[in-house]
Amino acid sequence: MPNRTILEKCNMTPQEIFEYKNRWKPEGYAVQVHSDLDIQCKQWCRGNLNRWEWSMDTYTDVYAHTFVFENEDHSKTFAKKFERWIVDGKQ
Repeated sequence: MPNRTILEKCNMTPQEIFEYKNRWKPEGYAVQVHSDLDIQCKQWCRGNLNRWEWSMDTYTDVYAHTFVFENEDHSKTFAKKFERWIVDGKQ
């Protein structure tokens, strides 16, 4: 499935997206941010990435959510955007 074209990925069902994410997520690029920014972070991800390219795990630490990205460049761009809200030592 990782070799699917963008058009094939756009046509994935919610179940296929879930399964696709579970394949890359263990090796994904994690950024942990303060939980107060969950809405802004999700809006940024939805506006800048495809649904299958990111995932959010809630309350992975005290007052923190973890966003995991399939692509390292996406994680770096996200981290730069929310750099003031990154949980220290957790990126």
